[in-house]
Amino acid sequence: MILPADPLSGTDAARLFDLPRPATQCRIVVAMSGGVDSSVVAALAAASGAEVIGVTLQLYDYGAATGRKGACCAGDDIADARAVADRLGVAHYVFDHESAFREDVVEQFADEYLAGRTPVPCIRCNMGPKFTDLFRMARELGADCLATGHYVRRTVGMAGPELHRALDPARDQSYFLYGTTEAQLDYLRFPLGGLPKADVRRLAEAAGLRNAAKPDSQDICFVPDGDYARIVKALRPEGGRPGSIVHAESGERLGEHKGIVHFTVGQRKGLEIGGQPEPLYVVGIDSARAEVRVGPKRMLAVGAARLIETNRIGPLPHAPLTAKVRSLAKPVPVMLDGPLGDGASTRIAFAAPEYGVSPGQAAVLYAGERVVGGGWIAATEGVS
Repeated sequence: MILPADPLSGTDAARLFDLPRPATQCRIVVAMSGGVDSSVVAALAAASGAEVIGVTLQLYDYGAATGRKGACCAGDDIADARAVADRLGVAHYVFDHESAFREDVVEQFADEYLAGRTPVPCIRCNMGPKFTDLFRMARELGADCLATGHYVRRTVGMAGPELHRALDPARDQSYFLYGTTEAQLDYLRFPLGGLPKADVRRLAEAAGLRNAAKPDSQDICFVPDGDYARIVKALRPEGGRPGSIVHAESGERLGEHKGIVHFTVGQRKGLEIGGQPEPLYVVGIDSARAEVRVGPKRMLAVGAARLIETNRIGPLPHAPLTAKVRSLAKPVPVMLDGPLGDGASTRIAFAAPEYGVSPGQAAVLYAGERVVGGGWIAATEGVS
């Protein structure tokens, strides 16, 4: 997408939202987290001439507990969202979703860690509170579309709306949105998907938004200090049960750990087991025995993965597929062995060994820039 000459002017701003009628006859609901991205979306929506309603979900105010800014949808962020709405002269509503968020996202995050898997709570949040609930609210408010600050692109192809990676690879968030349904994508708008972050901040400054220089959130919103283990142990104290660190090949006991919640597959740091002839990594976790299994890097090599609860966005393409198993990983060539979508289980085979693949992660499939779908990794297969 090419940035319009003046995106804060009415005609240019309206083009970013692909509205079904003239903007002055439309209503846009904007999901406002209090960050600069969603605030710029609200400014662009207001500039379009449409009626704009900002909606903020209060999800988890862990930022207040830690005294650290940057936690999404917490106290300071809600105040920033409200201030931006006031500046733009648009309505703003806050909905308390803390209990639902805790149950659907935070508790599940703790359970996944306790089971020795590697959770991706941001995907769970997008599948639940952020899209499902916001979608319903926007419909109830009579909106023509729901706009968010995600860095992805929505394009319309021959078979309908498609989800594509952001123009700026460093900002792309498509990995977290593979669970978007076709019905949701038809209603969603992502006006920032074609912009680099620097342009977004310039737009925020041009609009006089008070959070134009606000730092981006770098961590999971309910763990802004990055200490996942502390959160998990607070919710599931049994996660701090000590256990053995065992060499996966020899069976030798190499040491003791302070709880499996401190480890994920692929991890090297924090093992505290020196004197080994080669670097060792976490290659498996036995949650029932509270056992962390370690081995050389070659034991992390994965040839295939079984996916569950898959989603597909649009038809399967007659084109080579790639997959990402982590948000910052580069897509790698894969073969799809089975159905995709409607919650079906399937299998993907990697063209070359992939490392650090763990149950609990998501595998997201692409055809070029287009997001085809994905699913949760339930199990992996080693390289024979």
